[in-house]
Amino acid sequence: MTPIVEVAGVTVRFGGLVALSDVSFAVRPGEIIGLIGPNGAGKTTLFSALVGLNRPDAGAIALDGQRIDGLRPHRIARLGMTKTFQNTALFPAMTLLDNVVTAAAVRLPLGAARALARDCLEKVGLGAAADTDIDDLTFPQKALGEVARSLATAPKVLLLDEVMAALTPNEMDAVVATLRELRDREGITLVIVEHHMRAIMRISERILALNFGQLIASGTPAEVSRDPQVVTAYLGQPDASHA
Repeated sequence: MTPIVEVAGVTVRFGGLVALSDVSFAVRPGEIIGLIGPNGAGKTTLFSALVGLNRPDAGAIALDGQRIDGLRPHRIARLGMTKTFQNTALFPAMTLLDNVVTAAAVRLPLGAARALARDCLEKVGLGAAADTDIDDLTFPQKALGEVARSLATAPKVLLLDEVMAALTPNEMDAVVATLRELRDREGITLVIVEHHMRAIMRISERILALNFGQLIASGTPAEVSRDPQVVTAYLGQPDASHA
């Protein structure tokens, strides 16, 4: 199957800091990919490079066979790839519906944008909360509101940056079920950054592991969880004096 996303030798530097170093991988259409790694591993930098917020210093990124590295974020969004933000970025002085309309209006007139926004909220189970002010939403509703707003750009690939942060285990289970249903029903490819290992291992079909800007492992959740480099990255190097 032809990959929908191809990343080849991507390097991103911030001054003397190498945030990503020669990262390469491919994502197949309809996959659910988990992206894991300790704090500072380069996960958010990689997402930002994929959607044009950071321009790679080296390497290439392709979406559906078309080179996109160097394109502005709005052009990449129109081609079919967008991301949520690590901290919920819904506009506080607006209703949930109006938040989603802001994304749909990028490519549609207002009337059509409002209709699409309502449809996106229905898809994530928030139709009844459409007219609720953002400050009155629960944490799970805000997380799914971010997903609905991203859906309004009609993505082929959706990058989810810690949408389950601050959720309880039961709330995470509900969000995982909604995301899996979205993939199954809409055919959207999902790449998910998440620190909650229980959630990411449950939903992902394949895991990519980053550490210090390098891809150190790729495989099924079971394979990656047993990888010695991944174990060391999370738990630290064993102390030889206590061996």
